[in-house]
Amino acid sequence: MKLWDKGYNINGEIERFTVGRDREMDLYLAEHDVLGSMAHITMLETIGLLEKDELQALLAELRKIHAEIKAGNFEIEPESEDVHSQVELMLTRRLGDMGKKIHSGRSRNDQVLVDLKLFTRRQLKLVADDVLALFSALQQQSERYKDVLMPGYTHLQVAMPSSFGLWLGAYAESLVDDMTFLQAAFRMTNRNPLGSAAGYGSSFPLRRQLTTDLLGFDSMDYNVVYAQMGRGKTERNVAFALASIAGTVAKLAFDACLFNSQNFAFVRLPKECTTGSSIMPHKKNPDVFELTRAKCNKLQALPQQIGLIMNNLPSGYFRDLQIIKEVFLPAFDELRDCLQMAAYIIEKIEVNEHLMDDPRYDLMFSVEEVNRRATEGVPFRDAYRQVGLEIEAGQFKPCKEVHHTHEGSIGNLCTEQIAALMAQVVSDFHFEKMDAAEAALLQSAPISQQ
Repeated sequence: MKLWDKGYNINGEIERFTVGRDREMDLYLAEHDVLGSMAHITMLETIGLLEKDELQALLAELRKIHAEIKAGNFEIEPESEDVHSQVELMLTRRLGDMGKKIHSGRSRNDQVLVDLKLFTRRQLKLVADDVLALFSALQQQSERYKDVLMPGYTHLQVAMPSSFGLWLGAYAESLVDDMTFLQAAFRMTNRNPLGSAAGYGSSFPLRRQLTTDLLGFDSMDYNVVYAQMGRGKTERNVAFALASIAGTVAKLAFDACLFNSQNFAFVRLPKECTTGSSIMPHKKNPDVFELTRAKCNKLQALPQQIGLIMNNLPSGYFRDLQIIKEVFLPAFDELRDCLQMAAYIIEKIEVNEHLMDDPRYDLMFSVEEVNRRATEGVPFRDAYRQVGLEIEAGQFKPCKEVHHTHEGSIGNLCTEQIAALMAQVVSDFHFEKMDAAEAALLQSAPISQQ
C-alpha cells in the first residue's frame, strides 16, 4: 500500500511513469534512509511520540534492516514506490502498528533530502580517499623521475625543457585544488534538512538540533523552505567538485595516450593494462585511459545536466527533482572507477629516460642558451637574436644541461610543500565526526538523547 493511499487505485501506466527508476536509484540510498530513520525516531521518543520500549524495538529492527542492506539482501518490492515506503512496510510487517509511527513529523521530502545528504557526504569521503591515492602515486613517480628531461610544449610545438617529475607533479598539485573544491562541497552537504518536512516545518515540537547531533552534521539547514530549496542545488554544487576532479583526470589520460603513442614514445604503459587488435598483432592500445578520458569528459557535463533540470523551478517541491537522482547517484562510482584505474597505471608507468638523445628535441634548449649568454652580460634581446640567427643557419649547438633552481621548477619540484598543502586540506574535512555518529547509531547500546 502506498504511503499516500486514499482508498482508490491509480492508473497503472501513470504509476509506471511517475515511479520511473526510483526503486533502482533508491537502492543507493537504502542504508542512509535507515540511519535517518534511527535518528528521527530517537528524537520522537524525547517529545513523547514514541514509548521507550517502542523506540528500542524499532531501533533493533532498523539495525537488522541495515545489516540486510549491507549484505545485499534488501529489495524494494513492487508495491512500494521507494525506499522510504519499503522500510516502513518492513517495520510494520515485523512490529505491527508500531512501524506506522515512524513517519510522524516528517515528509518523504525531508526524508529523501536527509538520505541524499548522508549518501553524498559518505561518497565524498570515498572520492577523497581515491583522489589521495592518485595524488600519492603521482608524487611518488614525480620524485622517481624528477631528473629525467622531456620536452615541454606550447601550441603543440617543442618549446622548453620540462621533466617527467615536473609533468607528474603538476597533476598532483592540480588534485590539491580539486580536493579544496571537494571540501567546500562536503561542507555544503553536511547540514541537516530533517525536520523541514514538506518544506514548511511541522506542528510537532521537533528537536532538530538533536537529529543534527545524532547524524553528525556540522549544522542544520535552518530555514525549512531553504532546506527544500537546497535539493538540486546541493547536487549541482557537488557535481561541480566532481567535474573539477574529472577535468584533471581527463587531461592526464589525454597526455598518457599521446605520450604512449609510437610517434612520441615518452612513456610505456604496463602491457597488462593495454588491449590488442583483432587484426594488427603489434597493437597495445591505451583503452583504459581512452575510456577514462571519455567518462571524465561526460562527468564534466553533470553540473549542467542538474542545472537544466532544476534551474527554472520556483521554491517548494516538484517531482522534476526525482530525475536528478538518475544522473547524480551513479556519478560517484564512475568517477571513483576512473581514479582507481588512473592510480593503478600511474604506479606502474615507465618513462623513456633517453629522450634527449633524439636531435628533434635539440631546439628546446635554445632558451637555456639565451639565458646563459644574458647571465654573461649580453643584453637579453641581443642574445635572443644571436641564438635565433644560429638556429636559422643550422649552426645551433645545444647544451643539454639545465640549471633551474627556483620554487616549482625542474630542479626544485616542491614535492614536500605540495604534500603539506594536500595534508592540510584532507585534515580540514573532519570525516571522523561523521564516522563516529553513524557508528553510534548502529551500535546496540542505547543512543544518547541529550
